[in-house]
Amino acid sequence: MSAEVQESGNKKGGKGKQKKMTVRVDFTPMVDMNMLLITFFMLCTSLSKPQTMEISMPSNDKDITEEQQTKVKASQAITLLLGSEDKLYYYEGEPDYKDYSSLKQTTYKPDGLRALLLKRNREAVLKVNDLKQQKLNLKISADEYNKQVAEIKNGKDTPVVIIKATDESTYKNLIDALDEMQICNIGKYVIVDIVDADKFLLKNFETQGGLSKDIAEQ
Repeated sequence: MSAEVQESGNKKGGKGKQKKMTVRVDFTPMVDMNMLLITFFMLCTSLSKPQTMEISMPSNDKDITEEQQTKVKASQAITLLLGSEDKLYYYEGEPDYKDYSSLKQTTYKPDGLRALLLKRNREAVLKVNDLKQQKLNLKISADEYNKQVAEIKNGKDTPVVIIKATDESTYKNLIDALDEMQICNIGKYVIVDIVDADKFLLKNFETQGGLSKDIAEQ
């Protein structure tokens, strides 16, 4: 950046007039520097990458679905029912439609759903944490880490989580539930449509067993 000062005045006989100064600032170098800075930040700044999540969806092949279902022990299955107003319910194994208390209510908070999943998947979580430490200590490579983690998550004794969302639940509720699958190292989970039997469980829970009493009276 440069500045030029021009002086002008009347130097002829008599008393000289007051000198006038004209200042001109050249901003051309500043523009060049700004362009260099913009180019530098464009090349050095990494753009935010979209985060993706793998979701297991049920197969359209009925034979495969039935075969997969027979392999799942009822004691290993946890079914989540995403209700309205951020309400979350679950039941383990096969529900008892005559006993409304077989459906439990929890929350999306760490002491709710996360505590439940960590308790059921405790052994796998401990193994994955041990592998993370080995990776940090450079005892295993990243590829070996990913391979062993996948095997642990899909072990035969790990829980299977079935996620069912009602029409009143929100997209955020589903994302929160899926986030807990990743945090708790749940390798086997699936999103399926909610059925009438599950809607019965929800209504029966809200009425404290009112529907099951009506059925018993009939």
